[in-house]
Amino acid sequence: MRHLEGTPRSQTLLLPPSVEDYVPEDHPVRVIDAFVDSLNLSEMGFRKAQTAHTGRRPYHPGDLLKLYIYAYLNQTSSTRRLEKECHRNL
Repeated sequence: MRHLEGTPRSQTLLLPPSVEDYVPEDHPVRVIDAFVDSLNLSEMGFRKAQTAHTGRRPYHPGDLLKLYIYAYLNQTSSTRRLEKECHRNL
């Protein structure tokens, strides 16, 4: 009789080494990512696209736009619900 064997205790990785391994190839997040990366955010009026050399660095406006589009497509209007989604989903 064959038994199931667990992973060895010397295993160093529990999860896949890359975030890309979590997202399927046909997921809409990939379209959002490619679309926003193709935009020239400075020409669109995003003031923080070019940062100053002083002070704390802001979040990249492209990342925030990706998050906004994701929330819009998933009908998440509450910022608290969006924060929970960010902790739950990569």
